[in-house]
Amino acid sequence: MTTNLTDVRKDELGVLRVAETQVMLDSVVAAYQQGHSAETIQQQYPSLSMADVYASIAYYLRHRNEVDLYLSHQSELWANERRDWNSRSGALVQRLRDIQSSKVTGNP
Repeated sequence: MTTNLTDVRKDELGVLRVAETQVMLDSVVAAYQQGHSAETIQQQYPSLSMADVYASIAYYLRHRNEVDLYLSHQSELWANERRDWNSRSGALVQRLRDIQSSKVTGNP
């Protein structure tokens, strides 16, 4: 009997997902690294079966170096997205703050 430990798939954007769900492997690994039990992880992500959770953890443990590189890359992508969003939305955010400030002080 063989066990399928490849219940992790890469979606069209290159994001690692668990089985046929939209749950990112990142989420399961983060919870595992924080010391959460498989049962707790399954409760956090009810679309995952217990088998999916265990398969995800097993996948991570068997491919730790590759997954850690992937997670590092994902972290860089998110940091870049945050920087881009902050640079694009700076004027809008300032305008909203000015509006909020004028409401608090009563100045139009």
